Amino acid sequence: MTTDLIQIKKVFMIGIGGIGISALARLFASRGVLVSGINDEKTGMTIETLQKEGVEIVFQDDWTGLPEADLYVYSDAWIYRGPEIIESAKKTGKPVLSYFEALGIVAKDYKVIAISGVHGKTTTTAMVAEVLIDAGLDPTVIVGSFVKKFESNFRSGKSGWLLVEADEYMRHFLNFQPTITVITNIEVDHLDYYKDLEDIKDAFASLIKNTSQTVIYNTNDLHTSMLIQNISLSTIDYSKYLNTLPKLKVPGEHNRLDAGSAKAVGVALQILEEKINESLSNFAGTWRRLEKRGKTESGTIIYDDYAHHPTEVRASLQALREIYPKSEKRIVVIFQPHLYSRTKALFNDFINAFDEADTVGFLPIYFAREDPDPSVSSEKLASEISKHKENIFSLNFEEAENYLQQLNLGGDDVIVTMGAGEAYKVADKMLNGRDLV
Repeated sequence: MTTDLIQIKKVFMIGIGGIGISALARLFASRGVLVSGINDEKTGMTIETLQKEGVEIVFQDDWTGLPEADLYVYSDAWIYRGPEIIESAKKTGKPVLSYFEALGIVAKDYKVIAISGVHGKTTTTAMVAEVLIDAGLDPTVIVGSFVKKFESNFRSGKSGWLLVEADEYMRHFLNFQPTITVITNIEVDHLDYYKDLEDIKDAFASLIKNTSQTVIYNTNDLHTSMLIQNISLSTIDYSKYLNTLPKLKVPGEHNRLDAGSAKAVGVALQILEEKINESLSNFAGTWRRLEKRGKTESGTIIYDDYAHHPTEVRASLQALREIYPKSEKRIVVIFQPHLYSRTKALFNDFINAFDEADTVGFLPIYFAREDPDPSVSSEKLASEISKHKENIFSLNFEEAENYLQQLNLGGDDVIVTMGAGEAYKVADKMLNGRDLV
């Protein structure tokens, strides 16, 4: 079924509180479309932002039936959280699209800059957004976090450029026909969907084929550089800009790599290097990407981070150690693994990912889009790490508060809640007194 967006006057979003779909909801609203939706959680930045902008949201506990709409859009998570609602939408005879399918149709009206890669997509997208905004290119932006510069996951621009975070999961990024594609890096992930690394590389090869003008990549990333050989598009190796970056406000080698790829996008768009560097030097980060949340009354510094892959965990902890050397601060991590499949497939990589932390508490696995797998657990991961590292614990949310109290936290401590699930609730509890469960 083809979807003519000109005919769409009413859209209903299933899982409207998701970080990506909420941005798409706001894009539709900016076009004068009447947007409404359903969500499970009743609070959060995305929900509060949508409600302030007049979007009507019903919550899953209060669900009474599907409203009429010209288009229904669902978040992937709701294939598991509310499959009956998606099925109800399909019975209406109206178009029913996933978030990325709908965004792909919207994107046909723009020149697309797609930021892809297994790690670094969100930060790179945010950095590129700021470079383009500061250069006066006025892009429309959809990013998987709240960017501090414009305090949102969505920005409505008046130019023909659309900047999107392009997710490799389930080959979602193949819904785009980018003018410029950035590939930050390629490695093993999402093995609940992909067969192996070769299957992942094949997906990225297809994205390159979808690209019309320029591919930006890192020649030092072996898996990416192999795909770039013999393509007819123009290419830019972003590694050559790493030594020309300004001093960044955000720490860590992973942020410097992201800044290098963002600078390459600016170069591709013929933005003056001085302007690019000025923008990057002022970049202050995004929500849940090694975000400094605040301090407790005892002086303990609280961070929250989205890292959920061993490479990301290691990079975030190394970045924290740039700020807080071992001789100065104790780093306490509250980590929630994301997906049984990822934890199982990358179990051995996780074992050494926490070396820079002094103490780690593992929360139960956040399984999101899959059934529980009893062969893997946070307890088993903690037990294995305990064989070579002290102060490793597994705990549930109810135990987390007591666990932290027993550590006698003070001004010499840094806590980072980490993971793509709900570990951030521990930080919320410490800073705001919100309930963990």
